Amino acid sequence: MRTFPVKMPSGTRYWTVIGDDLLVMSEADAYLRHLRFGRDAAESTTKTYAGAIALYLAWCAATGQDWRAAAGRMPAFVLWLRHCSLPGTTRGSATTTVRGPRRINCVLAGVRGFLTFAVDHDDAPRAVLAHLYELANSQDLPAEARGEDGVWRLRLKARHRVPAINRRPDRASDDDFLALLRACLSARDRLLVILLARAGLRRGELVGLRREDVHFLLDSSSLGCTFPGAHLHVVRRQNINGAWAKSRHSRIVPVDSLVVQAHDQYFTERARNDAARESDFVFVNLFRAPIGAPMTPAAVNELLAAASHRAELNPAVHPHALRHGFASNVLDAGGSIDEVQELLGHASISSSQVYLHPAPQRLRDAVERVAHHSTPASR
Repeated sequence: MRTFPVKMPSGTRYWTVIGDDLLVMSEADAYLRHLRFGRDAAESTTKTYAGAIALYLAWCAATGQDWRAAAGRMPAFVLWLRHCSLPGTTRGSATTTVRGPRRINCVLAGVRGFLTFAVDHDDAPRAVLAHLYELANSQDLPAEARGEDGVWRLRLKARHRVPAINRRPDRASDDDFLALLRACLSARDRLLVILLARAGLRRGELVGLRREDVHFLLDSSSLGCTFPGAHLHVVRRQNINGAWAKSRHSRIVPVDSLVVQAHDQYFTERARNDAARESDFVFVNLFRAPIGAPMTPAAVNELLAAASHRAELNPAVHPHALRHGFASNVLDAGGSIDEVQELLGHASISSSQVYLHPAPQRLRDAVERVAHHSTPASR
């Protein structure tokens, strides 16, 4: 079993699962098409889930099990995921860990979704659900996930999940940001790094920007926009480069003069390239084929990895670390959590809290304020 990209006549792509005979696994394909077109998931999501389903089906084939009945042996599948690297193998070294807890949990989530969908569409028996979930109540959920009314509710809780250590996501420091800027080889690359660090865009939002989304005029009313000052519109739409805005709702992100200046320098550079001049995408290939084609999300990672190497940053800075740095800088400068939520495009404020990385000086100032407030002289 392996994953395979499918391009629809409309140009929209999703990933499916095919066997060694090159035939599509119909039940998996139905689920993945539902994700892409029924639930409006990103192409990258279908790729991840297709990979998870392919691993599950490969394990079923290697162990001689029907994929429906194998749902009752999930602990064995978890052990296989941890120690077996090749889809066709049934055993690996007990001392070698091939996949970590986070990767295994991601695979399990995809498999649960696939099997649940199969049950819902009568492709698998109802008994499968009992192997995947147990009844639990909402009391073990975080407070923000229980609902505002506080009513006790039953819910389905996944039976199989590998414990993982929750580490705070990386935050790119201001020094990292400056080092990356110095290591950039073009005006385009500088604008890309600046927008990640000074606007907090996701990589899919970044390379999905169109020229019509850039409102850098002092007065944008001529464009039918009343938002004051220079800003970007982040819009969810289908893109030929696989870029995808995660939020279903469009948002406006204000930008500062550094972004505007970097944008002008980039478009001066871009105007020298005839193949790139006509593209509606903001970020296009200038230095490798196909010239003028929109950059892909994967190209953003490659660019940052190369710049990090030139800047001698170890580990390399990834796009989301710059987004984390942006959110933390907004708070360090006195911004509020609801402002961060709006700027990052989060539907829930609890999602924004994951991005908070108070600077050491801000933590020091907080302690100093408490100490000053509690001393007798301050009363």
